[in-house]
Amino acid sequence: MSEEQTPARAAHVLAGAQIDDSARARHLLAEARRSIDNIDAALVHLLAERFKHTQRVGLLKAEHGLPPADPDREAQQVARLQELARTSGLDPVFAERFLRFIVTEVIRHHEQIRDDVEDALAEDGTDGSTSPSTPTRRAQS
Repeated sequence: MSEEQTPARAAHVLAGAQIDDSARARHLLAEARRSIDNIDAALVHLLAERFKHTQRVGLLKAEHGLPPADPDREAQQVARLQELARTSGLDPVFAERFLRFIVTEVIRHHEQIRDDVEDALAEDGTDGSTSPSTPTRRAQS
């Protein structure tokens, strides 16, 4: 004999379906968050690797008396990354803001490296005039 479809039975079946949907949604949410967490970890590792290289650039700039900022390079990078963003489906304005945030931090690091190199030279009593590879203080543009 078939079960009679009463309003109470229908409500019970509907509640069970909603529980199943909620459980599935929680499972899908957990999967998506695991992926996001993995991507965040990769971004941190990539940024750390990037900053290792920019630290080397900062040291080279300081050793050769070059300014910490390079507006021409920054403009080229902004244009390049905006195009990459467009082709990747990412908002180019967001990509530019993100890059500018990173570049600002890189320049801060380069200024600190420059200051540290200049302080070390001052402690050694060297003014940088005897070697082309030692830094001299230049005005920043």
